[in-house]
Amino acid sequence: MILKSDDPNYYAHFYNNIGDDNKKIKILDSTLREGEQHPGVSFTSKQRIQIAWMLDSFGVDQIEISPVVSQDHFDSTRTIIKQQLKADIVAHVRAIKTDVDRALQTGATWVATYLGISDIHLTAKLKISREEAKRRAIEVAEYIKSYGLKSRFTMEDASRTEPSFLLEMCKEISNIGIERISIPDTVGIMRPNGMYNLVKTIHDNIDKTKTSLDVHCHNDIGLALANALAGCEAGADQLHTTIDGFGERTGIPSLAEASIALTLIYKSKNNFRLHMLKDLSKTISQYTGLEIPESKPLVGDSAYKHKAGTHLAAILRNPSAYEIIEPKIVGNRRKIVFGELAGKNGAAYLLSLLGLETTRSEAEKLARGLKELRMGDVLELYLDDRLERKILNEETTNVKKE
Repeated sequence: MILKSDDPNYYAHFYNNIGDDNKKIKILDSTLREGEQHPGVSFTSKQRIQIAWMLDSFGVDQIEISPVVSQDHFDSTRTIIKQQLKADIVAHVRAIKTDVDRALQTGATWVATYLGISDIHLTAKLKISREEAKRRAIEVAEYIKSYGLKSRFTMEDASRTEPSFLLEMCKEISNIGIERISIPDTVGIMRPNGMYNLVKTIHDNIDKTKTSLDVHCHNDIGLALANALAGCEAGADQLHTTIDGFGERTGIPSLAEASIALTLIYKSKNNFRLHMLKDLSKTISQYTGLEIPESKPLVGDSAYKHKAGTHLAAILRNPSAYEIIEPKIVGNRRKIVFGELAGKNGAAYLLSLLGLETTRSEAEKLARGLKELRMGDVLELYLDDRLERKILNEETTNVKKE
């Protein structure tokens, strides 16, 4: 039992968990499919295989890749499937029988198909009617099941689809026995409450003994993770991510943010190897050439960087004052910034590191000097185990009286 005095996050969890059943929410990672849709990103076959191994080791439930993009992608998919990883390898193809045949040739046991079903997709992209779309979806779904494959059907642009047609499509696909239906917010238009309503409507009207729901949310205005989690609260039990969240346009939820939210806030029992998050991010940055923003939550270099004097004063006594999870849990490190905002407590700590007096007058003198330099940040210091012990255990972190 967690006591109030033991957990600084106790009351936040109290509010978060009202009416919550702490169900397990799974993650499908789409770095090898959605991620390669980011402009300028293209992995080699060796990189795809390594990324799959890392994602499997991290603990995602499913890994998505498209074998129909090119021969190179086909070969990568087949090789990854042969690795017999713990995660399901989901071959992502269009809702076309020839694409399903190509997936079959890789040895896939999971096939995911997609079809745009909103009026704008039917008229501008596919140039077919709703009835034609339904017929195509049913034919392909039945074709997949005739081979005994497990499958997911994505109702592309579900968030902009006429509700009765969307429900009709979901019921038809569920009745065929498709294991999963994905409900995407393809253009990132939803707000969290809207995504909740969308997913709940579908969840309450399909046979849940046959079909479970995924959510695939885009980040066009920054609401992807919030919308995905809202969808899971409404009944979905799997959300889609990519490492660092990149993908088509502005991408989808980040694996790091989603996995920490599920573990820390939703209490989902996933057994993720969270310490791999920073290394996953670094690896992808090296492969894609996309820099990791310093302010990237959890894995960015400034995610655990403390600068303002009032923050430093608290951090130097107990890091939990401004950190909800320790940096080493996600493979990151804490950093202290000394400069014009450091204040007397930060200045006193800097003096203690140098082995100098940390009296109030000396600390105030140094703090004043740092301000008058007008050079902004003067020194940044990563805190290794020895210096972290100094923060937590030594009196030198506090300003001494004269």
